[in-house]
Amino acid sequence: MEIKRNRFFTFLAMSYILFAFIWWTVLLFRKNEEANQAYIQSIRLELLKNATYTTDEAMMLTPQYLEVKKLYDKHNRMIRGEGAVLFLGLLLGIWIINRAFQKEISLTNQQRNFLLSITHELKSPIASIQLVLDTLRKRKLDEKQQETLVGSAGKETERLHELVNNLLLSAKLDAAYTPTLEDIKIANLFEDLITKMKIRFPKATISMTQNEVPSIKGDRQGLVSVFTNLVENAIKYGDNQSIIHIDYYYENDSFHFKISDNGIGIPIEERKKIFEKFYRVGNEDVRQTKGTGLGLYIVNRVIKAHRGTIQVLDNAPKGSVFHVVLPE
Repeated sequence: MEIKRNRFFTFLAMSYILFAFIWWTVLLFRKNEEANQAYIQSIRLELLKNATYTTDEAMMLTPQYLEVKKLYDKHNRMIRGEGAVLFLGLLLGIWIINRAFQKEISLTNQQRNFLLSITHELKSPIASIQLVLDTLRKRKLDEKQQETLVGSAGKETERLHELVNNLLLSAKLDAAYTPTLEDIKIANLFEDLITKMKIRFPKATISMTQNEVPSIKGDRQGLVSVFTNLVENAIKYGDNQSIIHIDYYYENDSFHFKISDNGIGIPIEERKKIFEKFYRVGNEDVRQTKGTGLGLYIVNRVIKAHRGTIQVLDNAPKGSVFHVVLPE
């Protein structure tokens, strides 16, 4: 609310300056015209004094009049030129201020959404774990029931652990993140990731095309976070029956990774924004998919730290493809 109020008063002041500038420009033209008429009258009187005045047409051919006209035209050009520059400068200033306010409002909304989502993301697993503990404490259950509850609590603990890791990694990226490079076997990394995702999302169908590629040098923790976030995102925003396909290959001295889904897709105008910190499409109050708006931000920052690129493409017949390229 304070931002909107400041925005209103800023634009009120800018509008006053703009109208004042236009008014003073009009006055300058009037004053220049008045000065010109005074000079012409002075020339006319001088000619009358010397008894050389005949007609205005003849006066306009005299050197005195031509000099006055030249000065008049010069002043008019100066007023137009400097006025145009100042006017465009004012318009540019208004545009820059408006853009800054828009960014501030957008950041405020994103931070608000982040607080709402992070509150939900933290409360949900904690509540689930608390429920499991209360059940185990108050009821006598057989071994199978205990294993089921403990397994459920374990999943929620892992979810909470990943959330905290994302928050810590995000803070690390904002400060100073330098990849710790080591040799990584891509096939093993993705096999572990798929096994983990199938346990967390048993309804999702995840497949992979394996190709012979050399080991990649990269930060294991960072790359695991990248591909975990991409696959998890694809499952969250997938159809009722999420179908995820992972493809990786080595080409032109670079590693290529494609993660395809059959979800709702991402509009072209949103494809750059989704990598911004806290950015999520829609309103947090009505959104049904879980998340904090940090996943794709972490993905983008880690990939850039590895001197790589990420691109969002359309999938066929529907969905999205995240194409990651990492140089050797």
